Amino acid sequence: MPFIPHTDDEVQQMLQTIGANRIADLFDEIPKELLIDDLRGVPDALSEMEITRLMRERAARDGSPLCFIGAGAYEHHIPSVVWDITTRGEFYSAYTPYQAEASQGTLQTIYEFQSMITSLTGLYASNASLYDGASALAEAALMAVRSNRRNKSRRVLLASGVNRTYRKVAEAIAGSQGLTFDELPLEQATGVSDLNALSAEGDAPVAVVIQQPTFFGTLERIDEITNWAHAQGALVIAVVNPTSLSLLKAPAQWGEQGADIACGEGQPLGVPLSSGGPYFGFMACAEKLVRQMPGRIVGRTTDLDGKPGFTLTLQAREQHIRRSKATSNICTNQGLMVTAATIYMSLLGHGGLQQVALRSEERTRALLQRLTAIDGVTLVFSGAHFHEAVLQLPQAVAPLLDKLAADGILGGYDLSVEYPELGNALLVCATETKTDADLDAYATALGRHLAND
Repeated sequence: MPFIPHTDDEVQQMLQTIGANRIADLFDEIPKELLIDDLRGVPDALSEMEITRLMRERAARDGSPLCFIGAGAYEHHIPSVVWDITTRGEFYSAYTPYQAEASQGTLQTIYEFQSMITSLTGLYASNASLYDGASALAEAALMAVRSNRRNKSRRVLLASGVNRTYRKVAEAIAGSQGLTFDELPLEQATGVSDLNALSAEGDAPVAVVIQQPTFFGTLERIDEITNWAHAQGALVIAVVNPTSLSLLKAPAQWGEQGADIACGEGQPLGVPLSSGGPYFGFMACAEKLVRQMPGRIVGRTTDLDGKPGFTLTLQAREQHIRRSKATSNICTNQGLMVTAATIYMSLLGHGGLQQVALRSEERTRALLQRLTAIDGVTLVFSGAHFHEAVLQLPQAVAPLLDKLAADGILGGYDLSVEYPELGNALLVCATETKTDADLDAYATALGRHLAND
């Protein structure tokens, strides 16, 4: 069955009705220099059987390596029941919930997700999700500008441990709207922001972004930076790992006033590392900012008979008001991923999520103990961290990772490209999924390769 139901005759009838000769005429406002004949890297159309075989072949290339990468995407155990429920027809085929009276199940799922995100972050309200963590930061920066009109600055200051991929995405999305992004220097000994640099800051920023834990797994001095930002008239955007929030201080408790906006990547909550995606972003904010939050928000209400129901609310999106007044151009969320996350969090509860976090941190400590016992391998940063850390190696990182990959081990994230000042630095991560045998296998392989070179 074709996905376009119109016959050629029907298409011609429609074109004649509107006075066009061909479908291409409908797009004649697009400059010719922007038109291309084909998409590089996208093959010709395939049949269902062919595309199924192709995708299976490509998925098989991933194999089943031991993964110690982290760096924003984490391998956690996902109880099989999570996706057994998520892929039920009621969820799997559900479209976006425009018609509240026909989408009560989907709306309630989103409402439950929002409630769980507000519980984790401690903030007043959450939206129904965004594309991913990086685009969530971009939307949070734009939201901060809209919400903080007394501050005329368009400058966003990033703590040193903000994921640089997130920064690139934020610059790509928000840079065209006049926002600039600067970064605090890194304190080399501890792997967190150098607070001495705050006193040298020039123009007050409109927002300060703090990632906790940092991209290096270290823990920022969030209270000091939050209080400083508020004293400058800036809003505070927290980028957080949701798993860590079962152990660490919630963004609403940062400093004297709490962070104003929290966002992050929701993948650790029941979404597998599936060849790089899909992921989803989450966002929550303080009550005073809720009308500036992008995307959908589902509210709980009652009808005239007093029966409870769920409906979209506060959705100042481009489809409902003038585009220039829209708070974002987000047209859809990652509903299926959000459904999986909601089921994952429901099954684990706070206690289960805390066990995942504690076990992951314990496994990381065990991994570091083994790896730093190898000659020439040292821990780069002192102080506390959460389930990933930076190691200094006596050799270049990239060739070692290639050799480990040949052993079926994804040995970590090479920091030497984006952070050359750190030398041969490798970011490693362990979660609750790793056994002692896994850790031993990694340590043995790394020790062997270092000894042979």
